[in-house]
Amino acid sequence: MAPNRIENLLLETLPQPYRSSICSRLEEVVLPAGTVLFEAEEVPRYAWFITSGLASKMVSMADGRSAEISMCGSEGVVPSWHLLGGMPQGPTRCIVQMEMKALRIPFPELQRELQRSEPLRQLVLRCVQRRCMILSQNAACNRLHDAEQRLARWLLTARDLTGTNSVSLSQGFLADILGSRRTTVTLAAGVLRRKKLISYRRGHIQILDHEKLKGAACECYETVQGLFRNFYG
Repeated sequence: MAPNRIENLLLETLPQPYRSSICSRLEEVVLPAGTVLFEAEEVPRYAWFITSGLASKMVSMADGRSAEISMCGSEGVVPSWHLLGGMPQGPTRCIVQMEMKALRIPFPELQRELQRSEPLRQLVLRCVQRRCMILSQNAACNRLHDAEQRLARWLLTARDLTGTNSVSLSQGFLADILGSRRTTVTLAAGVLRRKKLISYRRGHIQILDHEKLKGAACECYETVQGLFRNFYG
């Protein structure tokens, strides 16, 4: 059963009384960091409406290396493009990055609901569109900007999605996020720490100066922030 107040933008945007109807069929869960929401090349078992926390979509290579391609918060549904028809699986896996609260529904049930409900279908389409725009911007960012700028951008976006200045991530996962070697991550975090923008110790990062960290980030942060801010506009 869904809570009285729904901290998920897609659900909050649905018109009443349909919103109450679909929320009555959702199950509230709490998932620790490291939980896999869905695996690559498998049909997801559930769809998730995140209400707090953060999840990352990852792509893994044959040699074992991984890279984050996008992060998901309480703006929409996970997965989203899997719901659009055709092949309901793909090369990405999704993993909880920061302890997550979510409302879940069996994936096949949401697929059927998407066919019945025009308001839900339109919002899921907008969610997929915005995430594709953000993915395109991040792809350019990962190609053109240095690790320090990308780390600053990622931390700021994570803060916007979760509302917290603190994040606990292993050095290995930070490397996956940046698509870089661990030594590169250490150097990038060290630069930001020496500028007193963050503290960084044993996988725990704390943003110390939000405004100055914006100055260290690339232009992609403002672009992505605008897309999240006007997600269903």
